[in-house]
Formats: sequence, structure tokens, C-alpha cells
Amino acid sequence: MVKTPADKWKDTVIKYRKQCQSILKISNSVRYAGVVNAYGRTLTGMVKPNLKPLLKSEQVKNEFFIISTLMSLRKETVSTVGKLEHVILQHQKVTIVILQKNNVTFYVSIDRKEKGLEKIIASIKKVI
Repeated sequence: MVKTPADKWKDTVIKYRKQCQSILKISNSVRYAGVVNAYGRTLTGMVKPNLKPLLKSEQVKNEFFIISTLMSLRKETVSTVGKLEHVILQHQKVTIVILQKNNVTFYVSIDRKEKGLEKIIASIKKVI
């Protein structure tokens, strides 16, 4: 049976969802894992069970739009500075790790108290 574009899209989103579930399992410090497209739209995302999200719905939309714009603009510098490995945004309460793969952005929120950040980032890269 030939898959329709809708079927292929559904399979892709399911794959991203499974990757997000795997990212959440990497460490108890991982609060949120999500995948955002080039336009800032959430393809999938999940908050660790029993945690209250820090951002409201409108704040999340704005955050993802900003991140997607940043990632789109960065593509122009790849030939000069090399491929982007990851971005770390340090906030008072959380650390945000942003990674890109196949024109989507993985957005991961981690408790600021986490000391083994590089190990978590390496594990996330293996998942994606």
C-alpha cells in the first residue's frame, strides 16, 4: 500500500514524539522536550509528568517563533562558521538547549541545578 502525504506526515510526527519521550527519560532534570518547525509551529512537545509548565500558551508561541527565526537566520552562516552543534540559553530557573536536525528544531528545557549538562546534551544528540 502506498502511503499518502498525510500518512507520511503522521509517521514523522510520531517519530518526533517518540524522540521527545526518549529525551525526557534521559534525566530527571529534563522538564520539556519539543520539536518546532521552521515557522515556529510545535510539531510535538511534552512536559515531564507532574510538572507545571513555566510559560503560558502565548509565551510559548512567541518563544518558538523567536527560536525558529534565529535558527533560520543562522543557516546563512553555516558555510563560514560551520554546522551548528547546539545552542544553550541560561536562565535563572532553567537551561534551554536547542538542537537542529533535518530542518526542525529540538527545544529542551532542563532544570538549572543540573550539573551534568554536557552529558545530557550528548545523550540528546544520540536520540535525535
